[in-house]
Amino acid sequence: MIVLRSLCFQIYLYISVLLASILVVLSFPFSYSIKFKIARLWGHSMLYMGNVLCNIKLNVEGRCNIPSQPSVIMIKHSSVFEAYVQLVVFPEQTWVVKRELQWIPIFGWALSLLKAIPIDRKAGTSAVTQVINEGKKRLASGIWITIFPEGTRMKPGETKKFGISGAALAVASKTQILPVAHNAEDVWESGKLLKKPGIVSFCIGEPINTENKTAREINDELKTWIDSRMKLISEAHN
Repeated sequence: MIVLRSLCFQIYLYISVLLASILVVLSFPFSYSIKFKIARLWGHSMLYMGNVLCNIKLNVEGRCNIPSQPSVIMIKHSSVFEAYVQLVVFPEQTWVVKRELQWIPIFGWALSLLKAIPIDRKAGTSAVTQVINEGKKRLASGIWITIFPEGTRMKPGETKKFGISGAALAVASKTQILPVAHNAEDVWESGKLLKKPGIVSFCIGEPINTENKTAREINDELKTWIDSRMKLISEAHN
């Protein structure tokens, strides 16, 4: 039964992404807020269907830590789950994504209309410069920036060196970084069809002040918080 429910949820994911993307594309004459509301409604629908079909529930901790000014959100990345939860939890935002995603018909067009920042992850310094230049424009217009600092999905218990672009953007734009840790991989492991029932703790930390700090110092502070919080979440759920 769990496999069947997981399959139904996976099918819903594919169909709903396509429909939401079509709606975003059709809304191209309208404001960014309208486009983002479509994305946010999709996020709500994914949470609802995940609960109904797979008994996956969300518990958000630290909402009070979300600042009023646009910031750089840095989220541990392990599954699709956090990709849609962020749409529901945080203010209007966009994302740093691998450029290949924008080559996907309809979905890629929707990402462009949602002001995503596509980068070539092999481009090194030029990719960081692109994130800084484009990210500053979006932050100045009131749009938050979400970055997965590890650059790719990580399996349960794994971590890697954080990319520098998010911290560099925060320094250049004089904005804060909002760290996020969670245990989504406990219920939805990357690359797996099976979705296990459970509660995902989505933990928002206190904003990290970037003033008078280097990007590397910020990354060290960010990684220390995320890794330690992940350990606490794991202990609480085991």
